[in-house]
Amino acid sequence: MELLHQSNEIWLYRIKQLFIFGYRQAMSCIFPVIIFATLALTKVVSIPYFHRYDLLLLICLIAQVSMVAFKLETIDELKVICMFHVIGLLLELYKVHMGSWSYPGEGWSKLLGVPLYSGFMYASVASYICQAWRRLSISVYGWPRQWHTVLLSTAIYLNFFTHHYLWDFRWALTILLIAVFYRTSFTYRVGDRTYRMPVILSFLLIGFFIWLAENISTFMGAWAYPDQEHTWHLVHLSKISSWFLLVVISVIIVAQLKHVKSARDGGSPSL
Repeated sequence: MELLHQSNEIWLYRIKQLFIFGYRQAMSCIFPVIIFATLALTKVVSIPYFHRYDLLLLICLIAQVSMVAFKLETIDELKVICMFHVIGLLLELYKVHMGSWSYPGEGWSKLLGVPLYSGFMYASVASYICQAWRRLSISVYGWPRQWHTVLLSTAIYLNFFTHHYLWDFRWALTILLIAVFYRTSFTYRVGDRTYRMPVILSFLLIGFFIWLAENISTFMGAWAYPDQEHTWHLVHLSKISSWFLLVVISVIIVAQLKHVKSARDGGSPSL
């Protein structure tokens, strides 16, 4: 009977830990959820004389301002998010120009065929990483040398552009990534316990969930790949590798900025 009681307590503790972890993850996903909800809403509801892409941009701007005003995001987190907005928008402009995907709808806020709201989709990834880092009290162990991470993230980002003209180096970069980060791990705190996860696994998990989100987004008409213009179907699994590498860039930038802020403040790393 005592063993049964202890077993029940263990299961209750695990359920409690899972609930706390899920709640903190959900709170970290507020910005992405707002974008998904807006995509769903604007798919079925339209405002006369107001294009969908323009409405998406307006709601994203209101959401961003509100998150800072209600202290769901800090000013430093906002700076990181704005940086990712620019990085993502530059990538979007190039990829749309090269025909990798398209935004077929009309909009006043389109620049060279790219609606400006699209930058917020990349910014939402940065928002999640920043908030999860803070809410789960993430610490890093075995972080590579700075010049390793800077060169690697630069090479990954450039490959998104150059693979249209040169060989696609994504798999070579993935092997290099594993070699650089195989000793690196994150620790995160849930309740009264600290857990550890290899950083490569965290990159892969986030990339996989972004791929799932991408399927939802394309289904709701956020954008369309060339083979989705007439009939929607599942985004190819190979896109997980692209998101995996993009997540690497995101985490490296956030980690480096936290390191700089920590050194400046003389305290624990936190945005």
